[in-house]
Amino acid sequence: MLSYTGAYPSASVARGMKKGSLALVVAAGALVLSTSLGIRQTFGLFIGPIAADHLVGIGFLSFAIALQNLVWGLAQPFAGALTDRFGPAPVVAGGAVLYGAGLLAVVHRPDALAVVLGFGVLVGVGQSAMTFAVVISSVSRAADAARRATAVAFAAAGGSLGQVALVPVAQIAISHSGFRAGLTILAFVIVAVAPLGLLLRQRAQAAPAASVPVATSAAIRTALRDPSFLFLTAGFFACGFQLAFMGVHLPTYLGMCHIGANVGAAALATIGFFNIIGSFGFGRAADRVQPQVLLTILYAVRATATAAFLAIPISAVTTLVFAVVMGLTWLGTVPLTNAVIARLHGLPNLGALFGLCFVGHQIGSFFGALAGGLALQYMDSYTPVWISIVVVGYAAALLNVPIRYRTPLVPAA
Repeated sequence: MLSYTGAYPSASVARGMKKGSLALVVAAGALVLSTSLGIRQTFGLFIGPIAADHLVGIGFLSFAIALQNLVWGLAQPFAGALTDRFGPAPVVAGGAVLYGAGLLAVVHRPDALAVVLGFGVLVGVGQSAMTFAVVISSVSRAADAARRATAVAFAAAGGSLGQVALVPVAQIAISHSGFRAGLTILAFVIVAVAPLGLLLRQRAQAAPAASVPVATSAAIRTALRDPSFLFLTAGFFACGFQLAFMGVHLPTYLGMCHIGANVGAAALATIGFFNIIGSFGFGRAADRVQPQVLLTILYAVRATATAAFLAIPISAVTTLVFAVVMGLTWLGTVPLTNAVIARLHGLPNLGALFGLCFVGHQIGSFFGALAGGLALQYMDSYTPVWISIVVVGYAAALLNVPIRYRTPLVPAA
């Protein structure tokens, strides 16, 4: 007998194809995030060596990285909207080229103009095209509702691998060949991941019926009228303030406390490693616990750990313990914030709306990185900023308490 071998696969084969497709999307997203965020976390290691070149000071470098965070945030909604419309492939590729160009600009001549345009503008725009609004929204669309939190958790957790791998690479390159060699290596690494955007373009699932496609501008107007979205964004501001200050200034602060540069690099790598566990754990927990509740817990734990770190004598051991706690809470905010937005406003404009929320995060990052530089330059102390880190952490925890869900809003045309 002849058996039928038509084009339509069986249900079990179709499910296998969807799982395979989702695995590719998650793996590609994790690698893009891993490289972009991993390179970003090395910048604190470059501040001292670049300043030692005597063309720019630590204060100006802090301003350039603060500007980078602000540009990253302001460009994120546009990157997300472009992804919603055209897919992630061209967005990721363009971001990789700009990111690499920004690093090489500082290699060529680390003066004031190159640092502002390179570190500040080009790297900031490049990051916006290779991080959360682009990658996480693509992963969210590729998964069905039952697997969405897990898929996002895997992507966010995998995104921390770059920090574990690239911080030691940067430190070794700086120690043996100088900061120019370190930045050149990182520029080649970022450009090499550009083709992965092609894998992110697969979209396995349609949006749920409640998430009616609407114009991006209408979705943004509706979100800005939603108190829960505004509370979420204000809490994300605090996250950005904390992470930017620690990522940029923790190595310098440890040096002021007579803790070796190798411990500073180890602390950043430790944050990256435990961020893998924390991001995955919080993302998975969002399947069982309302994500705004988890955000409240996360912010409270981070603030309490910071207060304890400041209250006890600082040593290599206490620094690494602090790094473990920070890692567990570092980017766990991303899958949780993404989950809140998806529940509030649905999937069709998730990239743009996460990008809009991320503006708040990056405004906080701007002030966190800048405040550290100004405090060091004018007060020769980081103490006021550390106190602010604790205060805004508890404030962020409280801001997530009143968030409530309802049927995803359908903006008026």
